[in-house]
Amino acid sequence: MPAPEASLSRRERQIMDVIYERGRASVAEVLEALPDPPSYSAVRTLMGILKEKGHLNSTKDGNRYIYSPRRTRGRAGLSALNRVVNTFYEGSLTGAVAGLLEGSDTELSDVEFDRLSKLIEEARKERRDG
Repeated sequence: MPAPEASLSRRERQIMDVIYERGRASVAEVLEALPDPPSYSAVRTLMGILKEKGHLNSTKDGNRYIYSPRRTRGRAGLSALNRVVNTFYEGSLTGAVAGLLEGSDTELSDVEFDRLSKLIEEARKERRDG
């Protein structure tokens, strides 16, 4: 199972962002998309590490490898979020949401509050019906 996104270095996260955005890419394509890129061999090495960590798959295409994510960005994000909830909020989803709402510098819009309310009602209904 891949390690959580939180365990990735800054450069590894940048590489994963490129792969998620494109769906699949070669080392050269990732190198071209990185800000302040390191050398080709450094990117190739980091992509090999990401593959070893279980974040990337690769397929051979002629004389190059094409890399793709092993799981969607959403699934990776959910895994990282679950780790944050368990690590910092003792598994309390309520505590995590309260922390986000209280600690955020960004005010939620009425549309966002409505969306959160709807999600809570849907979860409540699923629990009752489930």
